[in-house]
Amino acid sequence: MSPRASSRFQALLTAALLLGGCTKESSTSEPGQEADARTLQKLRAEADRVKQGGAPSAPREAAREPEESRLAGLAAGIGSEGTRKLRLPERNDTVHVDTVAMKVTGLEASHSVKGGSGKVGLGLTTEELFLRVELITQNVGPAPAPLSLDGVKVTDAKGQAYPLARDAQAVAGTKPLPTTWAPEQRMELVLLFEVPPEAVQDDGLELVVKGSGGDVRIPLR
Repeated sequence: MSPRASSRFQALLTAALLLGGCTKESSTSEPGQEADARTLQKLRAEADRVKQGGAPSAPREAAREPEESRLAGLAAGIGSEGTRKLRLPERNDTVHVDTVAMKVTGLEASHSVKGGSGKVGLGLTTEELFLRVELITQNVGPAPAPLSLDGVKVTDAKGQAYPLARDAQAVAGTKPLPTTWAPEQRMELVLLFEVPPEAVQDDGLELVVKGSGGDVRIPLR
């Protein structure tokens, strides 16, 4: 609470205490006086609560930090660790989704996603975390492999699912997700998800890709 706000609050609180015994309002009071009376009535209630041992209430403006300020701080790296590389599983095996082989090559977490591909000045910031999953993929079959990544998601140790963060994908300028891999086609992919911080702290985080035979799970942590 600023000194000015504190002085104003104390002055009104003192007035409320002095008028604590006055409960009858004049029938000829003007609108401004009625507003003051309502304010004093609220302050009297606050004064009674404080006298009974309660803590004084802070002004609403001081009690709640604007969301814009918090996000601006996170975007600038204040109160966060910036981009953080996460450890991959010891057995980071190649996993097959139909005939498309997939291997995780990188895992990062950050509060912000910056614009890529010449998108200067663009960016997104979240109080959660943007999880960046880097993959190398290749169709190892003799025929084209249709595979949609529209429903790709990550799940944490508690089974909570987090879908692809399409807005972050667009801002970051990642490659469009393919729907078909030609024979022997090799492609590097970047997938972005918005997850709570606790999701990346424990083992059990998995990437879930839907193949023709059902969900295929790729361990991330």
